[in-house]
Amino acid sequence: MTETAAAGQTAAPAAPAGERPAPPRDADAVLEALDPEQREVATSLAGPVRVLAGAGTGKTRALTHRIAHGALAGAWQPTQVLAVTFTARAAAEMRTRLRDLGVPGVQARTFHAAALRQLQYFWPQAVGGALPPLVEHKAQLVAQAASRLRLRVDRAAVRDLSAEVEWAKVGMLTPDAYPEAARRAGRAAPAGLDHLAAARVLRGYEEVKTDRGVIDFEDVLLLTVGVLEEREDVARTVRSQYRHLVVDEYQDVSGLQQRLLELWLGDRDDVCVVGDASQTIYSFAGADPKHLLDFDRRHPGTRTVRLVRDYRSTPQVVGLANGLLDRAPRAATRARVELVAQRPAGPAPEFWENADDEAEAARVAAWVQARLAEGHPAREIAVLFRTNSQSEPLEQALSARGVGYLLRGGERFFARKEVRDAVLLLRGAARSDDGSSPLGSLVRDVLSGAGWSEQPPTASGAVRERWESLQALVALADDVAAARPEDRLPQLVGELDERAASQHAPAVEGVTLASLHAAKGLEWDAVLLVGLSEGLMPISFAADDAAAVEEERRLLYVGVTRARERLVCSWTLSRTPGGRASRKPSRFLDGLRPSSAADAAPVGGARGERGGRRRKGPSLARCRTCGEPLTTAAARKTGRCEDCPATYDEGVFEALREWRSRTAAEAKVPAYVVFTDATLVAVAEATPSDAAGLAAIAGIGPAKLDRYGVDVLAVLSGSSSAG
Repeated sequence: MTETAAAGQTAAPAAPAGERPAPPRDADAVLEALDPEQREVATSLAGPVRVLAGAGTGKTRALTHRIAHGALAGAWQPTQVLAVTFTARAAAEMRTRLRDLGVPGVQARTFHAAALRQLQYFWPQAVGGALPPLVEHKAQLVAQAASRLRLRVDRAAVRDLSAEVEWAKVGMLTPDAYPEAARRAGRAAPAGLDHLAAARVLRGYEEVKTDRGVIDFEDVLLLTVGVLEEREDVARTVRSQYRHLVVDEYQDVSGLQQRLLELWLGDRDDVCVVGDASQTIYSFAGADPKHLLDFDRRHPGTRTVRLVRDYRSTPQVVGLANGLLDRAPRAATRARVELVAQRPAGPAPEFWENADDEAEAARVAAWVQARLAEGHPAREIAVLFRTNSQSEPLEQALSARGVGYLLRGGERFFARKEVRDAVLLLRGAARSDDGSSPLGSLVRDVLSGAGWSEQPPTASGAVRERWESLQALVALADDVAAARPEDRLPQLVGELDERAASQHAPAVEGVTLASLHAAKGLEWDAVLLVGLSEGLMPISFAADDAAAVEEERRLLYVGVTRARERLVCSWTLSRTPGGRASRKPSRFLDGLRPSSAADAAPVGGARGERGGRRRKGPSLARCRTCGEPLTTAAARKTGRCEDCPATYDEGVFEALREWRSRTAAEAKVPAYVVFTDATLVAVAEATPSDAAGLAAIAGIGPAKLDRYGVDVLAVLSGSSSAG
């Protein structure tokens, strides 16, 4: 086998004739489409180069044109260039661009892919025999390791332990060194274990792998490092093959990847790294921006180029992104890139303050539907959130309006295993529900067997997400009990079935729903950032750690910079309708959002009056019949105590129910999606005569007012005439 094959070299096929524009044929032509800073990157072909590239500044263009310029100028051989990045998608995009520039043959791969090709070739001569099989998923091995230690772990705990195995290995930590390193890093012990118990699982995992004769993805890097360290002849072969190294997304490099890069490089300095410390959001997986920040110290004579011209976003979006970082501590913004917008002006970012999560989701769905009606493609709209558990009300609201969506980086709420298992438990318990326990208490008792607890787990990750999924079911039970006190478990299970059935969206073009982490590297015309309340942004378990808080700020910065033209920042005052308004907007929005709730356009009963004066707190609602304070959500919605007699006309109420049934059937959604029973009762009792009166009823926000207001007022008018 040749050295080219040994290092994983494959020739890229030529582009079919006529399908692509003719590539430039000389080095100068490659530079014509670049701005001054990008051109500086492309022409800096020798020595160590560090590119500090802000979001949307064309770093991939600068990198690929640098490689093409070096090759077309005769300074480099394409087959002697290794460009490494972090996702297969990014590597494929780089290869495509290089081919379009007339430079096939460059190796653009992920760290793992490049290391694996090398390891597969050199293993027989360095170790002997064939490379052990690679396992793509750790779960089964981690579960077996825990079982050997007689630890009872469920699926979520196994996922969290697997993540901890990866963190330890990319940090090149032995099981013995792990506990102290994890404590130093402020990592909570996974799956409810202490660090010593987690270390035993890590050791057991390695033993299981050895027994099975397999390796994992982290072993690919570790073993490649080992071979290059121990076999100088192998290291020389690799270095002679790859004379020029390029590393994209360098802020995400782990200690292990950095060590591999150093071994690829040897005593040479022909390396170019590109990154943005302000987009470091994977510290939990071992990423460390110090490699980018300290690059010039490790490589004297480094040439640093800053890409600051943002071609992605409007000046309004860029201004908000810069403002977000302006408010970070100075130490947290070292080597920061301040963006300079290049696009024409666009709409100002919107700031929404909502009464609760349901109102927020309804407003999001109405806004999205309005954009689609204007002709905006669904694929160019994204709704981003901090945790996957926040997707459920958004899925429901979009489905209610018939808006298709794609859930990226997570499962649909009702498709999640913990949710499916919980519904099965509730379905079984419904058969024996004798009505002796309150619905909320009964659901809590049932779901305790599925892992729900009164207090959320201190650990983050899959365990926390599973708890949040179960907590969403508990909260739904409370809402049902408040709105319909007569309902029991069979009715709750029926509602869950209806909700699951109404959330089947077409798996083709759709609005993107994604976590902020899953959105990294992507962009859309319009982005809605939801749930920007304290406790979610920054996330609660990061609130007491200054470094973790700043990573949360960077995560929000990534979210903001995904938007090209339209940006919405939204938060809620309460989790549930009628709940106590105890939430506050994210601290990261201080100084960026409008100073009054009126300017923020409150919706669904949010704080703030139309005249602009800000209330210190919500007013106390009282029963229209007896004057006593209303203490439940259902009572506040109807405007009277549950014990006080209903005041609506039966004929009016029946007319409204018939209208709701017809409307729900036409839209192919459950009746509750149109209006809940409690809202229908409130409408029948208030009998408003105009849109303002209808909007004053809890549960009827702008979205439902726009969609159903005229019809409801017509029903009320017709019933009045008939009477």
